[in-house]
Amino acid sequence: MPIYYRLGQFPQTRHTVFEKPEGGYYYEQLFGTEGFSGLSSLLYHAHRPTMVREVGLPKDDRPVLADDHNIKSRLYDGLSFVPADDYLDSRSVILFNSDCEVGVAAPRKSQEDYFYKNSDADEILFVHEGTGTLKTMLGQIDYVPGDYLVIPKGIIYQLRFDGENNRLLFVNSFSPVYTPKRYRNGFGQMLEHSPFCERDYKMPQRLETFDEKGEFTVVIRKQGFLHPVVYASHPFDVIGWDGYNFPYGFSIKDFQPITGKVHMPPPIHQTFESRGFVVCSFCPRLYDYHEKAVPAPYNHSNIDSDEVIYYVEGDFMSRNDIDRGYITLHPAGIPHGPHPGAMERSLGKKGTEEYAVMVDTFKPLNIAKPALEIEKPGYFRSWLE
Repeated sequence: MPIYYRLGQFPQTRHTVFEKPEGGYYYEQLFGTEGFSGLSSLLYHAHRPTMVREVGLPKDDRPVLADDHNIKSRLYDGLSFVPADDYLDSRSVILFNSDCEVGVAAPRKSQEDYFYKNSDADEILFVHEGTGTLKTMLGQIDYVPGDYLVIPKGIIYQLRFDGENNRLLFVNSFSPVYTPKRYRNGFGQMLEHSPFCERDYKMPQRLETFDEKGEFTVVIRKQGFLHPVVYASHPFDVIGWDGYNFPYGFSIKDFQPITGKVHMPPPIHQTFESRGFVVCSFCPRLYDYHEKAVPAPYNHSNIDSDEVIYYVEGDFMSRNDIDRGYITLHPAGIPHGPHPGAMERSLGKKGTEEYAVMVDTFKPLNIAKPALEIEKPGYFRSWLE
């Protein structure tokens, strides 16, 4: 997301002395991606961000393979996982490949005794149920159901939940997550025909600076392992920052669907892109206006991508017997399309009220063991007449 943003205090000239009012110095940190050539921000800390006291034993957080040769269309009940108190314990990766991990989480309690940093991947969290605040070293973002939270690799954060009923879809991306390039001009500004614009973003606010020393545990995910690292200063000790690399939010309800005279293909719903996948948002929209238009999607061949859809709410017109929180996987190699009767039911309809999130990957997805716990068997036969 190439937008310049600033929060708090920092010197006018970068890489120069920044003195504290009471004496001493603030410490500058370049927070960047892809070496020194990607998006970056400059942070100013009350203490050195390098003061490590202890490093604990790592915990394996890699997904456990159940099937890496899948050709079946599959259906999962994403809301059937039993909630867990801890945020990290509540996460279950159900599908994965070398580009990304897709999973669901059902945490009950806010992070209080540790901070989290994913140094493996950018994260996209989609909030299905629950409200709260994403607290980061760069400020806070309040969220509600329907919000995407995009958290760049290396951001230290905590999630504060307002209640115990929280349901999240998450995607870990092993390459940076951006807004689609075709929506932006050569300077990075969103174009007039894009389905959202910069003013729709939820930017970090309320930068709290904790000028504290002590013992602060940051759980760092690296190479699929969770490493508890104890620092001698509070991770949220940033007094100010500016740049292009920071977390932000975006509501699926602010996505403005593109419609056409006949059925438009899924790329018009694209919301994010990464090197190995795209994320699309299906939102309430008017149907096509050709007098003989077929609103339901046409059958199409999944030859180059696996399609994952998370059904959020509404009437899912192309599917039979689909409920909120269900997840479908339509793998590469076989065609798929509307369920029997769905095409016929769509004729003459003027619009749809569905919300859904789609993840299309360019490499086949492996099925992780937790997916077997929530699978509704026989879905691949549901197109039989």
